[in-house]
Amino acid sequence: MTEVKAVRNNSATYKVARALWYAKPYKAELRAESIELSSNSNALVRTMFSGISRGTERLIFRGEVPESEFESMRAPMQIGEFPFPVKYGYCATGIVEEGPKDLKGNTFFCLHPHQDLFRVAPELLVPIPPSVPAKRATLAANMETALNAHWDAASSPCDRIAVVGAGVVGLLIAYLAARLPGTDVIVIDSNPARREIAVAFGAQFTSPEQAPENCDIVFSASASAAGLATALSCAGFEARIVEVSWHGAKLVSIPLGGPFHSRRLSIISSQVGHVAARRRPRWDYSRRISAAMKLLDRPELDLLVNEEIAFDDAPERLPLILSTESAALAPVIRYT
Repeated sequence: MTEVKAVRNNSATYKVARALWYAKPYKAELRAESIELSSNSNALVRTMFSGISRGTERLIFRGEVPESEFESMRAPMQIGEFPFPVKYGYCATGIVEEGPKDLKGNTFFCLHPHQDLFRVAPELLVPIPPSVPAKRATLAANMETALNAHWDAASSPCDRIAVVGAGVVGLLIAYLAARLPGTDVIVIDSNPARREIAVAFGAQFTSPEQAPENCDIVFSASASAAGLATALSCAGFEARIVEVSWHGAKLVSIPLGGPFHSRRLSIISSQVGHVAARRRPRWDYSRRISAAMKLLDRPELDLLVNEEIAFDDAPERLPLILSTESAALAPVIRYT
């Protein structure tokens, strides 16, 4: 585990941290690195949990990040280059052990890769409210994605909203939609086990075969061609389909025949790397992630962090966690 390593050049003391690296296709490993202990203004964070983004990290684990997207897919504090080896991740929560006095002992969220101890600038830390457990706070980046998607969609009270794909982002989109006054929200997924969570979040649930029609806004969050086709079938006249999934290098066919033109449908993309255009003049990344963190103050959201693995076991457990057969939604790595 993390320990004091040595004094280097009689001036700096180091601790040994360990980080999860995607080393090559379908192989992850823990690697050691030195963290300097100094009196500078940076904060030393002891990680409690980090969330695994199954969709994105599955593509990285398999080596399926397109070369054209190597730069746009970089995580804020990523080390290494795509495709391999790369230290990736962006959903860490932890306690500040050293640094500015007003931070020490408090818990924060940080867009940092999976690592048990790390040093960052204080401005990169997002305070976690006392009412939000550190484990649930790993959902902050996903909630930020869901919030940005609603901004892109211009969701409004009393809209009829469909969400195709009951993964963690799809369910968070439904969770936010259900809190708009007068909305009628339905989640569409082929996995009936997701019904309980959708209902707990205030939405209805159905299978693709029973998908509704004439919706005002449809979110496509299944990362599949079949899901996008279902989303198109749900859209009413001049409705907006918001594609939230990232498909990596996979080619996706879009059924633009049938009623696509006669209904005058629109397909737009939503990606969290930029603040939605309607909000950009007033909102920056810091304000958006802080808002997302506040939205996590609801105990039912614990239903999403439904699988936990120990940091030491992560290289062995990741192949199953990142497989399409896994029942995990927003799995977390536990460091203590």
